[in-house]
Amino acid sequence: MLSFAMRRLVLTIPTLLFISFVIFMLLQLAPGDPMANVPLTVPDEVKQKMREALGLGEPPLVQYWKWLVQMFWVEPQVFIDWLFGTNMTEGVQRVISWQSRSPVMDIIIQRIPQTLWVVGTAYVVAILIALPVGIYSAYRQYSVFDQAGTFVTMIGFSIPPFFTGPLLIVIFSVQLGWFPSIYDTTLRVTDWASFKVQLGQMIMPVLVLALQITAQLSRYMRASTLDNLNQDYVRTARAKGLSEAIVVNVHVVRNSMIPVVTVIALGIPAIFGGAIITENVFKVNGIGQLLITALSANDLPMVMTLTFIFAVLIVLFNLIADVLYGLLDPRIRYD
Repeated sequence: MLSFAMRRLVLTIPTLLFISFVIFMLLQLAPGDPMANVPLTVPDEVKQKMREALGLGEPPLVQYWKWLVQMFWVEPQVFIDWLFGTNMTEGVQRVISWQSRSPVMDIIIQRIPQTLWVVGTAYVVAILIALPVGIYSAYRQYSVFDQAGTFVTMIGFSIPPFFTGPLLIVIFSVQLGWFPSIYDTTLRVTDWASFKVQLGQMIMPVLVLALQITAQLSRYMRASTLDNLNQDYVRTARAKGLSEAIVVNVHVVRNSMIPVVTVIALGIPAIFGGAIITENVFKVNGIGQLLITALSANDLPMVMTLTFIFAVLIVLFNLIADVLYGLLDPRIRYD
């Protein structure tokens, strides 16, 4: 298992380099000008100097090489400086946002906690609900519980967040006044009172996201569990006199989790990517909203860095899913 993981990690290096190059060239071909938001009163020669200051006057390959050096050499040193209090990167050029003129990684780190509070909590809640619901729906196929679960999941699949979000705002914020309609990103949890305020403003965006994620995961879990319940090893376990709880919870669930692990693992990068629609509906100042803002402003360094981070997370969690296969099913070998 360890040798397999090491081989995969080595192979990810050229893969990620190729992905970063493709992303960079696609962004270079995209229409738009970072000077488009500059007031019209600014002379053309000043705009040209601003473009050169941002590095736009250099060939694309030179720009890509500078981004690689800044991302893989300078930014790790910045982290070391922050961790140990050194000053290795003093005066060194970092990846700078064209829109805010601030280091891109500093902005991303500021936004991640807001995204994790909402999207991360929604994902955890969805997993805790979806897996038991999917297992019990398969075990009690066509029962009232299964029919109700199917109905709810169809609603989760069918209704998009841009509808459920405003609907919850109208009901629980406007009419009932229970929860705030706008997420306060400046709130700091320091005591029980601030924690209750944070919990209150998280309920609606978490509910919107959890409904959609639960609908997907529970259907995968139900289908996988149904497939395993009809296997020969289940009949053999029952014939040996094992209790139904052991047969289902130990044997069936473990094998049923194999395809579901892929869905869960590939969904985790979406946590860091944020929920673009939900974050905009509830004004959550997270990564998803940051990406939309960067795209609107033609902030290529920000878009490039964010999309590359998403690619790294997807490749990493693909590897984690493959490793978990071996832990869930002893028959899987990577030798």
